[in-house]
Amino acid sequence: MNLLLLPITATANFILAMLEFIGGVGYLIGDTLMAAPSALFGRRGRRLGWANLWAQMNRVGVKSIPIVSLVLFCIGSILALQMAPTLRQFGLVVTVPDIISIAVFRELGPLVSAIVLTGFAGASIAAEVGTMVVSEEIEALEAHAIPPIRFLVAPRVIATTIMMVCIAVVGDIMGIIGGLFVSNLFLGIGFLQYWQHTFNTILETKDFITGLIKAGVFGLLISSLACYLGLSVTGGAQGVGVATTRTVVLTIVALIAVDLIFTAAFYLTGL
Repeated sequence: MNLLLLPITATANFILAMLEFIGGVGYLIGDTLMAAPSALFGRRGRRLGWANLWAQMNRVGVKSIPIVSLVLFCIGSILALQMAPTLRQFGLVVTVPDIISIAVFRELGPLVSAIVLTGFAGASIAAEVGTMVVSEEIEALEAHAIPPIRFLVAPRVIATTIMMVCIAVVGDIMGIIGGLFVSNLFLGIGFLQYWQHTFNTILETKDFITGLIKAGVFGLLISSLACYLGLSVTGGAQGVGVATTRTVVLTIVALIAVDLIFTAAFYLTGL
């Protein structure tokens, strides 16, 4: 009987742990959103400081632009090369820019940029916050009546959310340029023809807007998970390493799951 109950108990414990984790992240996001207005526009001495926010935006966003650009450029090129043989059989090679535009602006641009940012910035945030926990810097802040959420979490969440949207735009452009490079070099699609098809496709701005909505939510998710796992560190330096690894793995899984939810919602609503 005990052997029969063991899988049920393990499943129940897993579900409870998952619900506890989701609830903890939800509370952190709620506290951060409540602290954000006073952190940005509160009276002097209670603000997090714009210089701090700019520094986080530079660290999280600006420095990740080269790697995101390279990855999306390669993905745009790969899409063009992969689609061309099949489309050529039906005489539709000219539609390559249309397909790349929809795929990149609606899906690949935000998602791939978010995954790259997870490895580039998410792990860094988790390690940084986790190190503060281990070295008791968080306790020192609380002892001086300085809320860690306002001065540590809020600037990182705000910066990552804003820069994720900006990075997604850069990634979209680089994906289109990658497709243009291959199309012009190998598929015989001219520069003007490619851009004409691209602009005609994205004139219906819902593809671009839905991508930006996803990017904003992805940025909030990356930074919130990284900060939550960083604040949950226990066990010294080894705990920091575990939190960093969990941040990357759990964030990528969460991004894909949330992307699925968005895609299903947009499909059902016709967006």
